[in-house]
Amino acid sequence: MARRIPDPIPHTESVIDWLIAHREQVVSGALVALGIVALMLVARFVGQRMVEREHTAERIGWRTVIGRVLARTSIAFMVVTAVDIVATYAMTPVRAQRLVDIAFIIVFAFQAAIWGRELILAMIARRVGEHSDSTLANATAIIRVLVSVAFFALAIIVILDNLGVNVTALVAGLGIGGIAIGLAAQGIFSDLFAALSILFDRPFRKGDTVRYGETTATVERIGLKTTRLRAMTGEQVVMANTKLLENEIHNLNEASQRRQTLLFSLVYQVPLAALKELGELARPAVEAQRGCKLVRCIPINFGASGIDCECVYDDKAKEPDTLARHKAAIITGLLGALAERGLDFAYPTQTTFTAAPDGSLVMPYAPPAKG
Repeated sequence: MARRIPDPIPHTESVIDWLIAHREQVVSGALVALGIVALMLVARFVGQRMVEREHTAERIGWRTVIGRVLARTSIAFMVVTAVDIVATYAMTPVRAQRLVDIAFIIVFAFQAAIWGRELILAMIARRVGEHSDSTLANATAIIRVLVSVAFFALAIIVILDNLGVNVTALVAGLGIGGIAIGLAAQGIFSDLFAALSILFDRPFRKGDTVRYGETTATVERIGLKTTRLRAMTGEQVVMANTKLLENEIHNLNEASQRRQTLLFSLVYQVPLAALKELGELARPAVEAQRGCKLVRCIPINFGASGIDCECVYDDKAKEPDTLARHKAAIITGLLGALAERGLDFAYPTQTTFTAAPDGSLVMPYAPPAKG
């Protein structure tokens, strides 16, 4: 008896019969799919318009962040979503439904990874701005790579897990590999994340004058591993970003005004009325300098050689040279004001009083010879 060879041509009649039998479900699913795809197309168009407007805006807002996410919706995701909706409504055969589900899982996982990556990058761009120096551009490129690898690796793991693959060993291997790489490049990564912290948190910017420890310097360049500064004495200071952030940093450019203090001493023979008028004597010398305002000029202590006083004023200048010139002018002005009133500055002196055996004071030197 001859063996019957199966017909390789598919039975189109059964497919047509199936479509006729489920025409209402197919039509309903198609309408729902078209509506959802139309909504996604509109959302994508709106997102693209939001992104186009960001070039004219000075600062990226939350609307632009949302727009970037919506604009990254792919046509492939829309098509597969529409097919999956139609297949669900029409109650397709099990094998066909399984293929559609697998396609939807793959496309949705990658689309979710794209949305997540774009959301993170848009939030970073909103925080730091788009128009920055090359260092920030390099840092953003590194972040883009790290975020992309993380999201797409997670998407692949989700896809494999839904396809029935045991991903436990894969996840464990990735974890061990990540730990090994992290330990091997611990110093590099610590400086890199410190650089990202400086760039995003912005404790200081390029051109700011900062003081840390005993050093006062101007920031010249913020690198991914080191920050280069120019000290007030002229030399270049190179600091590792991690070491720099370990210090207490004073950003002198962020001060609205600088408080300066001048200490001086007057002799004890100064009249009491003159001590009470020190503020009025110092005010013209201080306020003659632009941006300077007198806070107080008063006696503060009984010193060993005189009465200790302080002159405190606020200076709105930020440049060190301007601050120094203002201080020099105030010192000379204060010297002139005190000299006009006949007030002498005290200096380290010691007076010796000599007494006779009967207790009466005598001169410590012989009187001049007569005639």
